[in-house]
Amino acid sequence: MKNWKRSSLLGLEDLSKAEIMTILETAESFISQKSNRISEGSLLKGYRIINLFMEPSTRTRVAFEIAAKSLGADVISITGEASSLTKGESLKDTALNVQALGADAIVIRHSSPGSPLLLSKIVDVPVINAGDGAHEHPSQGLLDIFTLRQKLGDVKGKKVTILGDILFSRVARSNLFGLLTLGAQVTLAGPSTLVPLEFEELGAKVTHNLQEALTDADAVMLLRIQHERQSATHFPSLSEYSKMFGLNKSVLDFMKKDASILHPGPINRGVEIESSIADSDKSLILDQVSNGIAVRMAILYLCSNVRKKI
Repeated sequence: MKNWKRSSLLGLEDLSKAEIMTILETAESFISQKSNRISEGSLLKGYRIINLFMEPSTRTRVAFEIAAKSLGADVISITGEASSLTKGESLKDTALNVQALGADAIVIRHSSPGSPLLLSKIVDVPVINAGDGAHEHPSQGLLDIFTLRQKLGDVKGKKVTILGDILFSRVARSNLFGLLTLGAQVTLAGPSTLVPLEFEELGAKVTHNLQEALTDADAVMLLRIQHERQSATHFPSLSEYSKMFGLNKSVLDFMKKDASILHPGPINRGVEIESSIADSDKSLILDQVSNGIAVRMAILYLCSNVRKKI
């Protein structure tokens, strides 16, 4: 824990390698404790974690709930439809009221980029970013990297391709920042309208050729089309996207035989990936879901313990 000094987790862009590794190693310790039947259920006993989810979510919200309860904390989840935001209350006032009700940490998902940062300047408790617009999704990025390390070992020098809707994906950004910090080589691929060359300025390789993107990749992360964030059509049709950039059996011919496949979900079967591949031995998709609990336990534990010392 000596390398972790933050009471909030807002993104991966400004985290050091040591900080990322602290989270990953803490998550690994939780998995080891579970395997050895060691209970971690009192580490945050008496804590109250509020999940403030202003966008739809299944995996992230449930994983944070399980993570908090596994640490012994009480958890309350509030959705956008059930909050006073629907009555015109500001996010600031909602957060201050949640804090006044005894929240010891707030996990927030919101459609506006920068919302977690804003909250962290308003409240006096840890704020965990569970996805803010098309900006970042740090816990997803961390669990993806954790899963890759389980399969590949050290990701330094490994080639990871992220394929799909990069432009509107917060998952792509968090993975890009985290993987580059740990020394991986990252290729971003997809239609030119969704993968602009500007991403090369962040340190990634950009290509719009599927075969080039996949040929030497050690792992391929697929992303769904983010329709809810798009205001215009960026390709002719889903069927055309699938033909040009979907992962199907013919594409496997020019991939490494031991290449792994990841997807943060939800999966659009038949669009970005065929069902037979999503359910194959190459797929780490369900491993990602399982690892999401340990990674989020690590985040809640580390941020809450820093807060205790302040």
